[in-house]
Parts: sequence; C-alpha cells; structure tokens
Amino acid sequence: MSMTLTEKIIARHAGLDMVKPGQIVSAKVDLCMANDATMRLNIDIFDNKVKATKVFDKDRVILIMDHQVPADSPQTAEVHQLSRKFAERLGLTHFYETEGICHQVMMEKHVEPGMLVVGADSHTNSYGVIGAVSCGMGSTDVVAVMVRGETWLQVPHSVKVELTGTLPAGVYSKDIILNLIKQTSISGLTYKAVEFTGPGLDGIAVPQRFTLCNMTTETGAKSSMIAPDAATYAYIRAIRGSAPEPDPTLFSDPDAVYEQTYHIDLASLSPQVARPHSVDNVVDIGETAGVAIDQAFLGACTNGRIEDLREAAGILAGHKVAPGVRFMVTPASRSVYLQGMREGLLETFMSAGAIVNHPGCSACWGACQGVLSAGQTMISSGNRNFKGRAGSAESNIYLSSPATVAASAIAGKITDPREYL
Repeated sequence: MSMTLTEKIIARHAGLDMVKPGQIVSAKVDLCMANDATMRLNIDIFDNKVKATKVFDKDRVILIMDHQVPADSPQTAEVHQLSRKFAERLGLTHFYETEGICHQVMMEKHVEPGMLVVGADSHTNSYGVIGAVSCGMGSTDVVAVMVRGETWLQVPHSVKVELTGTLPAGVYSKDIILNLIKQTSISGLTYKAVEFTGPGLDGIAVPQRFTLCNMTTETGAKSSMIAPDAATYAYIRAIRGSAPEPDPTLFSDPDAVYEQTYHIDLASLSPQVARPHSVDNVVDIGETAGVAIDQAFLGACTNGRIEDLREAAGILAGHKVAPGVRFMVTPASRSVYLQGMREGLLETFMSAGAIVNHPGCSACWGACQGVLSAGQTMISSGNRNFKGRAGSAESNIYLSSPATVAASAIAGKITDPREYL
C-alpha cells in the first residue's frame, strides 16, 4: 500500500510496515521538548502524579526557556529555577535558558529528517520543514514521553498543498500561509497532516518554508510536512557544520492518498494581512492599508530568522520609524542575533528608531515584552491575533510578513511593502 511521507515516518516509529489514516499506534519518539510556559505543570506531573525518577534518555529530553526570558517576575523566576533544578536532578544534557525560541533552537541544533518529535508547545509541528513528523501535546502526554520514550497517536489523514509559480516582489511565505488559512479557516484542517509540495517550493528557501509549517497550527493541523530535498540538507549543514546522509526513502509515494488538495498559484498572490481577532480573517493588504498602528513587532518562531531580519532591514534602511510607533525586533535565537550583528542589521534597526530585544517569544504573546493596552493596535509577524493575545482584550493585532511590518513601522500605518522596494 502506498503511503504519504507522514505515514511512512509514523509506521517506521511504530515498528510497522504500513499504517492507515485513523489507525491508532504506539510509536517510539526521537526527541521530546518542553519550555517554560508549561514546565511547572510538567514537573508536578512528573514528580507527584507519575512519581518518576528518570527520563528515557538524558540526551533526547530537551528543556528550553523562551516564553518569559529573562524572567520578568518572581513567579517566572521560580519556574526557571524549578526547571534548572529539574534538569540538574535528572542529568539532562540539553537545558537552554538564553538561546532563543524553542522551535528555532530545536531546528538549529537537534531535529533531523525522518524523526518523530513531541513538544509541549502548539507550534512544535514546525519541524515538518525538514521532513520530521512533529506534534504539540499537553503536559500529561509530554511527561509520558519523557519517561517512556514513546507515545500513542492516531494516524492523521493527509492534505496536500500544491504550490506553483514564483512569488512576486514584496510577497513572501507568510503571505502564502495566510492565504491558505483564509481558505481553510482556523479549524478546517483539524488533526490533518498538511504536506506542502509542488514546483513552487523550489524558489522558497528553507527558513521561509519554516513559516509555512509553523502556521499550519492555525488551521488545526496535527502536523506539517515538506519532503527533504537538497536545500534541506544544505540548510542543516550550514547551521550545524554537518548534516545526516540523505535518506532516499523520505518521500511520499506518487499514488499516496490525500483527503484533499489545495492549489496555490504563487504568482497570483499579493501581500496578505490577518485582521483582528482571528487568523483566518485574511484580506489583501489593500483592504487594511491606512490603519494606524501603535506598535510593530518583528520576530516570533514564525518570522524571527535572519532572512526575515534581512527583508525588514532592507525596507527600513534610510528611513525612520514613525513618531509615536514602537518597533520591536526580537531575533528568534542567539545565532540569529549574532548573525544580525555581523551583517549590521541590528544597527540598521536601532539607527532607524527600533529596539532590539533578547531572543525569545517576546511580543508574540502578551506576557513579558511589548504588552498592549486597551485601544492600541499592533502589526506583528507572529502567528496569532486572538483577543488578549498580546495584552488587553481591547487591543488589536494584525498579522503580516516582516516586510509589511517594516513598511508599516515607517509609515505609522499598515502599508504595502512594495511601496518601499
């Protein structure tokens, strides 16, 4: 029987020759990740409910502090201290406190094609960008993986998103995924495995593909997938110095069954904006142009990579942030921050009137940086714009590409980035 790549990877980890959508399996997990957002609960379950004393593999349970870093309150500091002591007590090899957003760090240092990864964060499905099956799970399931090194799951139905054509100037992968979410709604692909394919992928660099996979969460998807190609292995080699040997079996069979197929002609796209208060409330930028903003945010696991900083800095160069606008830039990781320093991008931002924050989740969620008050409006390169996501429930969040964020910061209102190209 033919299988999609997602099905192949699940079957391999379940020790089966094949699996079918809807089938419930027990599968071995390669990596388990948790972050500070849920670590207090994770530790409580581990110690007091499960009463465990060790993890299945000290090298493959990874803790990353990213949501509220540096600690912004005594309560947060306590969570970080509990996490440090937990990692020390169990002898965990990988405990990251100042390296950046968990998903970026996992991609830079740990995940490989063909893996099955579980994480205590809803955007864990990002790792499909390099051909891994990765799923976000709740604390109880994550702790079970920490202890046993395996999990149960239902094999998801696969949905194909076929990309054709080439992106026009001023249009980016963020615009692709926002357009897809507009088509699917925020629940239209619930528990599906979303696979991106088609010749249009060839013109999209791996870091931009990351944005596609990251935001499949906003369709309700279980996981995402892009079959690894030469660009995938080149990307891994560039950020780690080495890459695993390509696995010739990591592809979807030509006659694999997909529940549904979406077709997106990249050449037909224009810059997209998700309006408050839902990620699927997406329109062409012309319908939101002119909306006044108080804050612009460039960062998040969605769009905090060096390529995103380059896009925004290219637009910002020679301009100033509009009076009365706060433009916050938060690189996704320490390595992105350092590369931005080497390339002079951070100086471009600072000279224009922006501020550059320590790597982390930052203003994407309203817990530690850039919190909005009632009546304020932010344009963000993040992945969610629900009521209260970044502060007051009476504030407004618009989502867009980094280029649109930068153009809007200059103009003081939502602005088409093509005006600055």
